[in-house]
Amino acid sequence: MSFNKRTGHLPSGYACLWIIVQHYDKKYSEENFRGKIDVNKAGIALSDISIAAEKTGFRARCTELTFKELTDDAFLPCIIKWDRQYCVLQSGPGFGKGKMLQCITPAGDIISYTRAEFMRHWTGNELTGIQTTGEVLLLEPSFTFHNRDRKNGDTLSWRIILKFFTRSRLQITQVVMSLLISSLFQLIIPFLMQSVVDIGVNTQDLNYITIVLCAMFMLIMGRISVDFIRSRLILYITTTVNISVISEFWIKLTRLPISYFDRNHTGDILQRISDNKNVQNFLTGPTLTTIYSILNFIVFAIVLMMYKIELFIIFTIAMVLYSLWMQLFLRFRRKINYELFDASAQENNTTLQLVQGMQDIRLNNIGQFKRWDWEKMQLALFRLYSKRLNYNQLQQAGAMAINHLKDMVLTFAVAKLLVEGELTFGAMLAIQYIIGQLGAPIEQLIWYIQNAQDAKISMERLNEIHEKEEEEIPGKNYILHLPPLQIIQLTNFSFTFPGNNTSRVLNDLFITIPPGKTTAIVGESGCGKTTLLKILLKFYNRYEGNITVGDIEFKDISPSYWRSQCAAVFQDGFIFSDTIEKNISMEHQQADREKLMEACRIANILSFIDSLPDGFNTRLGTDGTGISQGQKQRLLIARAVYKDPQYLFLDEFTNSLDAANEVTVIENLRLFSANRTIVVIAHRLSTVRNADNIIVMHQGRITEQGTHEELTRAKGKYFKLIKNQLLTDSIEMSNNANQL
Repeated sequence: MSFNKRTGHLPSGYACLWIIVQHYDKKYSEENFRGKIDVNKAGIALSDISIAAEKTGFRARCTELTFKELTDDAFLPCIIKWDRQYCVLQSGPGFGKGKMLQCITPAGDIISYTRAEFMRHWTGNELTGIQTTGEVLLLEPSFTFHNRDRKNGDTLSWRIILKFFTRSRLQITQVVMSLLISSLFQLIIPFLMQSVVDIGVNTQDLNYITIVLCAMFMLIMGRISVDFIRSRLILYITTTVNISVISEFWIKLTRLPISYFDRNHTGDILQRISDNKNVQNFLTGPTLTTIYSILNFIVFAIVLMMYKIELFIIFTIAMVLYSLWMQLFLRFRRKINYELFDASAQENNTTLQLVQGMQDIRLNNIGQFKRWDWEKMQLALFRLYSKRLNYNQLQQAGAMAINHLKDMVLTFAVAKLLVEGELTFGAMLAIQYIIGQLGAPIEQLIWYIQNAQDAKISMERLNEIHEKEEEEIPGKNYILHLPPLQIIQLTNFSFTFPGNNTSRVLNDLFITIPPGKTTAIVGESGCGKTTLLKILLKFYNRYEGNITVGDIEFKDISPSYWRSQCAAVFQDGFIFSDTIEKNISMEHQQADREKLMEACRIANILSFIDSLPDGFNTRLGTDGTGISQGQKQRLLIARAVYKDPQYLFLDEFTNSLDAANEVTVIENLRLFSANRTIVVIAHRLSTVRNADNIIVMHQGRITEQGTHEELTRAKGKYFKLIKNQLLTDSIEMSNNANQL
């Protein structure tokens, strides 16, 4: 490993990452590297290093491994937890086989350790048993690593995808060797068949026949064994490449602006995951098989020419006709492929709606209508599949006709040569076997061309994602700190949703959000309150006017860093199929128990969690315990509090809470929010009346702002909103009293 020891004053984890960056790319400047990390952050965890690694162009994964897993399967070099800091583990001769293990310190010094010494620093003891594990950050260059300074999106290409195979180059070498061995076995068999007839049968030597047949049996068994080993190697290669290709797709998705997911169907994204698998299957399935078939074709073509060049010419003419016939249908296959993609994406959306909306479907008795929609989609798919089948049948019918005609002509030619005495009976059998072996590679090659076309189409659709501009533009050094004065100001601010250039959602806003204060935004539904909140969370980055945080332009702050300083509670927040602890902490590693308990106390949900048999380990979501809307809302509040944010954004966060819980949660949040900047959207008087400043919006504009008392005295828009709410509350109380 070659690297520059100068790492400045980088924390140990980032210094280790810098060493690995230099290992893969010496030209990457330390200045650019520093622009992607927060050097001022205290208590850097492996998850923080992994975020910086992915910004630098790596594919990162934090995990815990045993010593055997680390030395046998881990992609090196990697970063490992080392006592109370980090170091780089690199491979070398005899690595993991009882030899010394080489580690690179954050200062760049290479130190060798025995296995026991290594385990003591890594896991805290000298045991190397299967149960002893240590923390590891596995790093592998993604296909964007060498293109990280591009201004536009990254294009996925065959050249880049082939780089995914470098990790499996040993296995690929073994696969190629197995293909050569299988071809050699195939080559010997026709000569043995000829010798059985021409020598064994003609001389009536049963011993010779027995020996040759035993040799043929051993060759066949050897070929089966080689194929067995090759299948296992291909499985390993397939799995490795599959993870790499689809992981790249997920990385790209997670780097797109959040607004992208407002405009795209889930079914379309799921269908593109299938495209990833199409590309991966093409590279690891048909490609390797076709290489094997081409080797066989070359070998048997040479043997056939050795027997009779005229037979090879007849075979070649037939195969050219066969290939031309198959090529005629590629254009039709391409068109149907695109149509099937669109129809399948719509079918995915329809199916997801049936499953996710079943409660509302049953409540409104529209199951029949929704089923009809699904059946309509199935009918559209059936028609497309039928259309594809028609083309396939016509294609196969012509191909079979050409193949059978070829076989008849070759059989006649071989029989004629036998009758005329130019071939022996054994040679005829050998030629028939060779012709049979020559036909399969040609069919395999045509099948490969069809798969290549499908994979190319899949690649085009994947590049529609990979070419999109990322939220954080590669090559731009974003600001990774907040200014001393953290006041947020919107000046002459306007916003229009992408694709809608006619009507503005927000118009000419001038807003000041002071630090350490609570700012409330109220107004009728649809006036732009939630949109404004999402803009302040960097969901949208295209707007008119200006936003600043202190003396820093809002657009210059890294979106991921900004969100690390923020927490938000939306009405439609998502609960994952995971434990309560993971749903609140949202951390890869074990949660801080003290912070977890405090967050749940503030959200007033601790008593509910304690009542569950498994407590914080209770699983929620589709495969776990169901919870009410109020409990879900309080879990989301606990999640926001656990994050310990500098900025807290709340959107109708008490809508699902009963009066008692609302009072408790609001009071707890009031104490929690001391010295924090809070922006809250609400209709309820109890939620906003204590805000330091209340902004009233109407049709995307600010109509008035001030404290609750000031706005109430003014008797403007705010006064009417409060009056309507009080009237609604009194009607509800009256109805409840009548019911009692």
